[in-house]
Amino acid sequence: MTVRPPRALSPNFSTAGAFNVLEYELMSERADALGRHGLKVEKALAALAALEGDVGAEQRERILDEAADAVWAFFIQREICGLRDSRDAVRRYGIPKEVMARLGIVRRKPSEA
Repeated sequence: MTVRPPRALSPNFSTAGAFNVLEYELMSERADALGRHGLKVEKALAALAALEGDVGAEQRERILDEAADAVWAFFIQREICGLRDSRDAVRRYGIPKEVMARLGIVRRKPSEA
């Protein structure tokens, strides 16, 4: 003889299925956002690598700041996805130390000074 639990204790599959679909969509959106941020990092680092020696210091600072902002946003998105360790991303993307040193810095605009 088999014993079934009372219906009040059995899982309600209609709501569990809806939750799983919603969770799947949320995970998909997180992964898509992570991919977009990764492309921004690649683009910013390529712009930094393309700098020549004759570029002015002000332009180099601006490109360094843009790269740092892209990497910072990428790291935040990685943490949202549950990826806490950024060492792998630093190696994989080849993020320079001068960019890493600028992460999280809030810069003032000239009009705020």
